[in-house]
Amino acid sequence: MHLEVPYLDQSRCAPTGCESVTAVMLLRYLGVDVDVDTFLDQYLDRAAFETIDGVLYGPHPAEAFAGDPRDPESMGCYAPVIRRALERLLPDGYAAVDETGAEIDELAARYLDGAGTPVALWTTIDLKPHIEGPEWRLFGSGERFVWRSNEHCLLLVGYDETHYLCNDPWENHGVVAYDKALMRRRHREQFMQAVGVRREGV
Repeated sequence: MHLEVPYLDQSRCAPTGCESVTAVMLLRYLGVDVDVDTFLDQYLDRAAFETIDGVLYGPHPAEAFAGDPRDPESMGCYAPVIRRALERLLPDGYAAVDETGAEIDELAARYLDGAGTPVALWTTIDLKPHIEGPEWRLFGSGERFVWRSNEHCLLLVGYDETHYLCNDPWENHGVVAYDKALMRRRHREQFMQAVGVRREGV
């Protein structure tokens, strides 16, 4: 099965903003008229890095986008940030759901088959292995946080027997068929993060 979802490329507008571009594709599929710039400037929680006494401090990616999505040297954000941003834009009767911890096949059954909607998934760029680092201290607690590089977010739009079909905003990839077993592995490496949208009460 394959949902026809409007495609967006992140390359020029948000080189590290794959999560936001994926969210905008999902919103446009639902009929919400929003562009990437508006999403970044008005709806996405984000926080800049700061160097304090020679130590780099930044946000937890579950609380805010770490850096600026328009900056190719920035990091990214996790599912709770995208869920909150979606909630600010969804029409009445819809709710954004943090589906972190669910396997991709579960999500495909629940959303693609059940609700007829795509799902934002965290995986890695081109399904490459993740890399530990860089790291920074968290605002507030000072706790050490280690980023998993090659982090990537794309939109699950379909599947066949051996592949998941994804609107991948990285470098204008378009709709890509990714090997199921490898994509499941990379999804787990990025903490099995996902965000879906459902009708309230369903």
